[in-house]
Order: sequence, then C-alpha cells, then structure tokens
Amino acid sequence: MSSPRRNLLGLEGVSAQEITDILDTAESLKEISSRPIKKVPTLRGKTVVHFFYEPSTRTKTSFELAAKRLSADTVSLSASTSSLTKGETLIDTALNLQAMAPDLIIMRHSMSGAPHLLARHIPCSIINAGDGTHEHPTQGLLDMLTIRQVKGRLDGLKVSIIGDISHSRVARSNIIGLNTMGADVSVFGPNTLLPPFVESLGVQVAGSMEEAIVDADVVMMLRVQQERLDDVLFPSLREYAQRFGLGVKHLKKAKPEVTVMHPGPINRGVEMSPEVADGPWSVILDQVANGVAVRMALLYLLIGPESS
Repeated sequence: MSSPRRNLLGLEGVSAQEITDILDTAESLKEISSRPIKKVPTLRGKTVVHFFYEPSTRTKTSFELAAKRLSADTVSLSASTSSLTKGETLIDTALNLQAMAPDLIIMRHSMSGAPHLLARHIPCSIINAGDGTHEHPTQGLLDMLTIRQVKGRLDGLKVSIIGDISHSRVARSNIIGLNTMGADVSVFGPNTLLPPFVESLGVQVAGSMEEAIVDADVVMMLRVQQERLDDVLFPSLREYAQRFGLGVKHLKKAKPEVTVMHPGPINRGVEMSPEVADGPWSVILDQVANGVAVRMALLYLLIGPESS
C-alpha cells in the first residue's frame, strides 16, 4: 500500500490508491493457489491468530488458507472455547493473547466496533473479519476484485445492492469501497430493512426491483440475516422472495453482460432462484476464490517483509 498501515478495521478512510494496491497484490498472489504445492515462505516465522466470536465458513477458512499458503503459523480461537465463557472480558482476552506475541489477529465479533477496541489496547496488527452490522472490509475488497476481473474496471459501473441493507456489514463495506473507486451505487430492499438516511452513504435508493436492476452492470444480492432480526420486519420469507428475490425475468432489464454476486451463504429460493445462482451471470464461486487471494494480500501487506 502506498502509505504504512498497521490495521484494516474498515474501508472507511482507505484511499482509492490503497484499494488498488491491495487488489493488484491479490492478483499477483492468486496464482499460488493454482500451483501443485500451494505454499510460499513469505510469512515463515509469523504468527496469525484467528479470533472468531461468530460462526463463519468462507471467511474463516479462507483466512486460514491464506495464512498457511504464506507459511505463517496459525492459531484459531472461538468464544465457546476461550475464557470468555468464564467471564473474562474481551480486552483481558486480547491482552493475554498479545502476551503470547502474535503478529496479527483476525477478528470477527457480533459487536460493532470490537476490532477497533482491540486496536486501541494491543500493538499487533488487527484485521476486521466482520463486526456486528458495521463493516466487513475483506468481503468488500474481494467483491471489488471480482468485479474488476469481470468488467476490467470499477469506475463508472452501475452496481445495485439488493436486500437487507440495514443489517449488512457487507453492504456497508461495498458501498464505501465502490464509491471510493468511482462506481455508481444504488440500493433496494424492504423499507423496514433500509437504514434511516441511507442516501447519506452516497447511494441512490431505488423504488422498485425493476428500477434497481435496469441497466445494472452488477447486481449484488444480500442474505436475509434472520439471526439479527429482533422484530418481524417482513411478513414471511415466501413474500420476501416474491417481492425482493432475484429471478431470471429480472435480469432481462439489466445490461446484457450483467454480473450477479452474493456474499453467501445463499438462501436459495429466497434471495435468488437456483437458476440465477447457478446460471452464467453468477460469479459467486469466483468471489470465494478471490477471498483467499485478497486475504493473502492483506497478510503480506500488513506483516510481510515490506511492511516494516
């Protein structure tokens, strides 16, 4: 990256040049995953702690693969197996981890701002792997890498993000990152799942599914996050699918070469039909593959040989 950075806590405040540097580095590292022996010695002797308080498949696995492919030593810790279950505070847990001299901690937490709290108390590098409903910066970066690979650019593209915007840290990081890179971002979803003053994030709010999708270069569907819904914010999943689910018929309104994305896990038949998820528009599995490359790039840039 063009300026020294110790942590990645969010994409807010990250410049277009820094994002470009991360994506370019990820491109250069991607071929490692296609080698017969998927390993380089770049981070040999470095220690990476995976500190996940929430369930995760793609993010946790890809961070672990990224660290191991760069030859870092890794340790995984979850809330259920840590002393948090005995009443230890988050800060005390972090200070005890720091006493063991890790080089970097990757953290996912249900509380917005938790990685920022850690960064104020311990000196090692921190990567935010998703904090509450705040940000998920590495997902935003891998989504931008995927779009750039398919479209050749980010600047000037029309990107529509559809679904549960209020509870989506993925949506927030993508909105911030795509705006920084010059894309034209619009959002659509149930009124009950749109945050107040969402326009202040630099997006247009579509009034219908058709308006959201017309002439779109990229359609990014979001998961209905039922685990975060304390109130009943829409009548049923069936009605949600009818009004806000993406089907083949909708894509006829988009650009002919429209790209369809989803951060996963997909609720098939709710956020999108199986025909869309498995169709030629979908780059969902490319997003997963790019997740490993982006996370390798961040580890390299934050604690690699050129980071000091």
